[in-house]
Amino acid sequence: MLSYRHSYHAGNFADVLKHIVQIAIIEYLKKKDKPFTVHDTHSGAGSYLINSDHMQKTGEYRDGIARLIDQRTEIGVIDQYVNLIKQLNPVGKLMEYPGSPQIAASLLREQDRLQCTELHTTDVDLLQKRFAKDKRVRVEKMDAWQGFKAMLPPEHRRGMVLIDPSYELEKDYREMLPALRMAMERWSTATYAIWYPVMDRNRTESFLRQFMKAEIPNMLRLELCVRPDASGRGMTGSGMLVINPPYTLAQHMAQAMPVLKKLLCDPEGHTLVRQLTDEAPT
Repeated sequence: MLSYRHSYHAGNFADVLKHIVQIAIIEYLKKKDKPFTVHDTHSGAGSYLINSDHMQKTGEYRDGIARLIDQRTEIGVIDQYVNLIKQLNPVGKLMEYPGSPQIAASLLREQDRLQCTELHTTDVDLLQKRFAKDKRVRVEKMDAWQGFKAMLPPEHRRGMVLIDPSYELEKDYREMLPALRMAMERWSTATYAIWYPVMDRNRTESFLRQFMKAEIPNMLRLELCVRPDASGRGMTGSGMLVINPPYTLAQHMAQAMPVLKKLLCDPEGHTLVRQLTDEAPT
């Protein structure tokens, strides 16, 4: 939705989960010397100032990254995330929260590539200025699904696609599965990480059943709900549906979720790590 600005929500608990998963997937891809591509469908502005009017108005980051920034958990995927946020805030204080494009660019090697699509005029201008001198990064003012048609498959066979619409419009739910199918037909070897909100449990389960009925192989479901399910209270949790996940991801997230629950959730909050479908037979 063109009016949506992620700057109001940057660094919240949903970003924590999304970016931990993003970093874990990219770090796994980096274990091999072969290059890879990260494709980001709803890129936003790339980075967000903590003292901005938007972030201060909602204060959502205070119940997200602010609760983790001074923690050392000894859980690899969490500490990698926290360390990266600290590296991007070298003054020793949380001044800026990186969006998914900035996180990806910070982790890429010289041979790797980042593709970003974004429709909001202000955000795409900021993104293009941020990466104007980075030859590894391509930024296009383009609808996410148009980006699939125009930019997939990329140059490299290996990589990931991060899909995180705002879900402010019903079509975001309705169009996700057809768009995913189109992308996977073009780039079957990628890992697909789909973010989704939890606002109404019935709506969430209905959304996920689409993918089960489609019999998409090798799907991992990850969910962090900071409050108990309750319709009408806004977003009580969020999840990631990961297709073709690294074989290490489920184990790493199973170790991370109890710590995230302790640090971010109300007593009635809950987490989930569940393999929904197995790998396709070869």
